[in-house]
Amino acid sequence: MDVNLSGLEMQALFDALPEVVFFIKDQEGRYTHCNLTLVRRLGRKQRSDVIGRTVLELFPLPFGGSYMMQDRRVLCGELIDNQLEVHLYPNRMPGWCLTFKRPLCRGEDVVGVIGISRDLGQPDNRHSAFERLNKVLDHMQNHFDDQIRVQSLADLAELSVAQLERHFRRVFQVTPQQLLTKLRIEAAMRLLHGDESIASIGQQCGFADQSAFARQFKATVGMSPRDYRNIKGQL
Repeated sequence: MDVNLSGLEMQALFDALPEVVFFIKDQEGRYTHCNLTLVRRLGRKQRSDVIGRTVLELFPLPFGGSYMMQDRRVLCGELIDNQLEVHLYPNRMPGWCLTFKRPLCRGEDVVGVIGISRDLGQPDNRHSAFERLNKVLDHMQNHFDDQIRVQSLADLAELSVAQLERHFRRVFQVTPQQLLTKLRIEAAMRLLHGDESIASIGQQCGFADQSAFARQFKATVGMSPRDYRNIKGQL
């Protein structure tokens, strides 16, 4: 039996998941549906404070602009799948999540964007491979500024690369490469509150050059390292 859920029914279901942000937007980027998690994280009192507005109206620049550009890519047919991001809501500390976005289609026409962002939870320390993976995590935390190969991490855990990646997803909800990116970006965000040059910070955090650092930082945080430094007093 085929069952099609309406936007309102999906919205009601996602209201029950406080660790997940759910939304639907139209072609103009206006929210048509959202769950209460998003309403609360935006510091709003009710859903009607969000519905009908765009990210440019709800998020300060440059956050809103970055989210808008991502939505435009999806409206052109791109899929955002399992993308590791830092979300910076106006009334909340920075939080790590995995974002999924899809074009919303009516027939052959793209009429909007539907998506979720799921908070990263705590590692599953009851998993049978947790001790092995914790050894890998310790190594990554101590050497994230080096060029780390996934094969070397697998060797450290005495697992194959496929086993390592499968267990990482189960225990940490991310791949080894995503966790390495997380460690590097977290370190960069801390250092950007100081006065060191952006090139030096990128090098200290394991990026090959300033260009690679800027690309990864913007893809993850939604803005350039320079913009992040300029608005640090607002966070």
